[in-house]
Amino acid sequence: MKLRDVAQSIRAEVLYGEELLDTIDIECAYGADLMSDVLAFARPGSLLLTGLTNIQIVRTAQMLDLPAVVFVRGKKPQEAAVKLASQIKMPLLLCQMSMFETCGILFAKGILPCHIPDRGV
Repeated sequence: MKLRDVAQSIRAEVLYGEELLDTIDIECAYGADLMSDVLAFARPGSLLLTGLTNIQIVRTAQMLDLPAVVFVRGKKPQEAAVKLASQIKMPLLLCQMSMFETCGILFAKGILPCHIPDRGV
């Protein structure tokens, strides 16, 4: 699914990268508000959904080779995060829905979750 279709599905506002939405394919996504979880479980190429708004979330997404970030619950990223995203050409989307609702909509549209290793529990 193109990132533009993702944005339309979750009625997201594009904070940066409108011109990039048709160039990015999204097959899987990962949602978390813990940076450690993002580092442990997001896989390259996946869309990141988060409520974290600081510049570190964009740096982490860049380091993990994630193509875009969706900020959920209407949480606007800090200006420094938007500025960094524009410098590295990483689209940022703002969604008013909860993390649960956003993930559910994307899952229903065929976006797969990132695999979390079995913990043997």
